[in-house]
Amino acid sequence: MVSLVSILDQQLKNSRTDFYRKLNFPLTTKEIHEIEEQYGIVLPEDLKALYLWKNGQANDCYESFVNNSVFLSLQDALEIATEMTSLIGTEFDSENWWNKDWIPVFHNGGGDYICYDLGGTFTGRKGQLIEFWHADNDRNVIAPDLFSFIGMLNRYYQTHNPNTLDEYIELDNIPGYPENFMV
Repeated sequence: MVSLVSILDQQLKNSRTDFYRKLNFPLTTKEIHEIEEQYGIVLPEDLKALYLWKNGQANDCYESFVNNSVFLSLQDALEIATEMTSLIGTEFDSENWWNKDWIPVFHNGGGDYICYDLGGTFTGRKGQLIEFWHADNDRNVIAPDLFSFIGMLNRYYQTHNPNTLDEYIELDNIPGYPENFMV
């Protein structure tokens, strides 16, 4: 994972220089540990590696990191996960409308998230990435893991001209994905 994030770092520095400057500084291992203790969670190594690279993007930066979504800081991601989980059984009546094992890593600003799935909802594959749509009942698994997703993002930058990048940075060509599920 570290090598993939290093490649992504170079891709962003070279093709989206202004955006790159709006990414937050990385968290330290100590800071991640403190956040884990605060939220009572142990993060998987690949997710830690992402936040050891950069801790999301600046709150006043609305440019898409990927799939028309911004990259959330770890604190924001876990705060949102905590809030959404608290709504299970009250606001969220359908099973898996929201799941306690989801950590939103990317957010489109309209209440929709791309989540890291700690539990492997629907498939049994822990670490998969799943889309949460606040107004729709489809929950698509869009990547088998963070490694594949970042790898596809790297391929996007390798195959697209930096002067003509799509503002949404849409990844939709991971073989075999999305896997579609309804709640």
